[in-house]
Amino acid sequence: MALYRTGMCRRLMNGGDRRLVSITLYQPCHLSTNQKPQSVLSVITSKARHLNARYEQFLERKFPNFYILYSTFMKGSRMLLIEAKEVREIKVNMRSRGLKFHQLTYREMEKLRQFRRDIIKAAPVVIISIPPFANYLVFVLMYFFPRQLLIRHFWTPKQQPEFLEIYHSMRKEVYKDVLESLQIAASKVSAEPLHNHMVQLFTQVQRGVHPQLTDIEAIKAAFSGPPLSMTELDGIQMKALSRILFLTPHLPAFFLQRRLKSHILEIRHLDAALLQLRVDELTDEEVKRACYIRGLNGAHLGAEACRRWLSCWIQLSGKLEVSEASLLLHSMVLLSTNYHQSIKD
Repeated sequence: MALYRTGMCRRLMNGGDRRLVSITLYQPCHLSTNQKPQSVLSVITSKARHLNARYEQFLERKFPNFYILYSTFMKGSRMLLIEAKEVREIKVNMRSRGLKFHQLTYREMEKLRQFRRDIIKAAPVVIISIPPFANYLVFVLMYFFPRQLLIRHFWTPKQQPEFLEIYHSMRKEVYKDVLESLQIAASKVSAEPLHNHMVQLFTQVQRGVHPQLTDIEAIKAAFSGPPLSMTELDGIQMKALSRILFLTPHLPAFFLQRRLKSHILEIRHLDAALLQLRVDELTDEEVKRACYIRGLNGAHLGAEACRRWLSCWIQLSGKLEVSEASLLLHSMVLLSTNYHQSIKD
């Protein structure tokens, strides 16, 4: 047996059975490791992030003013993309469940409404920024015309309250015109009790008195028919009311009437959804935003004062019919003109 083994070893050493040697010497090696090899794409992405971070540090150090515009643009773009995805999910859900706009929750309705307005205004700037390096042109626009051409996503934190204040000041400029047109319309009402209620209410508002909801409800008959229903408003009245809703007044009367009715009914749907959700469930920021789109600038008011005002608005909106939408539209002026003063008193 020993001689047999010795001979086998000699044959192996002399290459007599090369196949056995190959199997013996070249067995595959299995090494365990916890690290996964990075793909080419992940390496490129990592390098790009590193270079971008260094570029931002360079801008922040050497060109701080330009860095503010650059960082605002980048953050705004990301926010816009996130909102676009959320809106897409809402619309997919609407199609799959067969829901209409007024059947959505309050926050879903508000997101769709605001996104539509934002994207219409942002569309020209987004198109301009598509070509390579064209986003630098956007920075020029952000510097010279931020309020006129850009949406809230591309405003700096300092600009946001400043621009909202400017927009509200522009809106307040037509409050006087709306009240004067209401006084003229009151003179056309033949029913004496209704006429007296209207004159008393509009005079009080012009003198700085904040109206009660019962006083507004008492005149709703004048807004469901002549002289103040949506179909009875003249061109001057519709232009003023369009500015209150931040809509362009430079359209034919037919389009102005259609847009006014569409937007105030949209707000009425939001009111109905908010009535189910309850005002107390909104954050302070959401409450102030809700007041702003209904005519009240809550920037200089406390959150509780805004909640009280919004609760009164929701209460009024819930008592009005679709045919009385014109009164809800005019209430943006009636309920907000003297509210700040009434809080101080």
